[in-house]
Amino acid sequence: MRNTVLTFALTFFMTNLFGQTEKSSYKTIADNFEMFYNLNKTDSIFAMFSVEMQKALPINKTIEFITGLNLQVGKITKRQFVKYNSSYASYKTNFEKGLFDVNISVDINSKINGLYVEPYKEENLPRLSRNKSKLQLPIKGEWTVYWGGDTKESNYHVESQAQKHAFDIMITDSYGSTHKSEGKVNEDFYAFGKEIFAPCDGQIVLVVDGVKDNKVGEMNTFNVGGNMIILKTAQNEYIVFCHFKHQSLKVKEGQQIKQGQFLGLCGNSGNSSEPHLHFHIQNVENMNYATGIKCYFDKLKVNGKILTDYSPIKGDKIKAD
Repeated sequence: MRNTVLTFALTFFMTNLFGQTEKSSYKTIADNFEMFYNLNKTDSIFAMFSVEMQKALPINKTIEFITGLNLQVGKITKRQFVKYNSSYASYKTNFEKGLFDVNISVDINSKINGLYVEPYKEENLPRLSRNKSKLQLPIKGEWTVYWGGDTKESNYHVESQAQKHAFDIMITDSYGSTHKSEGKVNEDFYAFGKEIFAPCDGQIVLVVDGVKDNKVGEMNTFNVGGNMIILKTAQNEYIVFCHFKHQSLKVKEGQQIKQGQFLGLCGNSGNSSEPHLHFHIQNVENMNYATGIKCYFDKLKVNGKILTDYSPIKGDKIKAD
């Protein structure tokens, strides 16, 4: 799903460079922008714009921009000045649904003449290389990693910013098959209907449970994740689970859950051609702006051996210890 209007930039180049201390004029503007944004007072924000900015971003576009941003990422909860970049002051800004850079340029009349919002830069984010939360496998019994690892050959997800460290896991038999009989219906697949569990404590921040399971070999490209859950950990990591069985989820948005708690059943909903579990970790809730985090499990059995602090790869047969 494509995001609605999120970013608008109008750049006015200035020859002088600022120091890295926030100027009082910028602080006042940034404070007022935050206040009016949280109150959804688009008219007041529009009045803060320079004449040129108002022409470039008329009131109807301003309303579209502010309203769309509010719907997508929520209100501002915290803001911190970081640095100046040419004429722009950059603010590390916590919204209710993610972390972003809010960049504001102010002219000599203390009017906003440039404004854009973008995901907070990866190099400034802590713990992006790997998860900090201690995780256990979200499954029981032995499963096979069909996609997993850091190369395109082992994991086609690597080309996605949010899903670059994702896993697709299935259950296979001694012949490497994922199903019994002819595999024409979901019930033929070993993974279909298997229980999925919480890998750690956390809060459920998203639940989708109304998507019907696909017929084998068909995919739902409209509801890509199918029936899905996003679990927010205490370390502000977001674990995404996709393709649950239709109406099998047993958790609700806002619910606090414990490690090992039953979430739902493995299914074949969404962009899935056969029953399997997709899961990955990302740094913010919204997948349109997220960056993937590599997932290591605290302790698990891999190809018959007990391993600790391990990130599975394609072909691994994994099992909770």
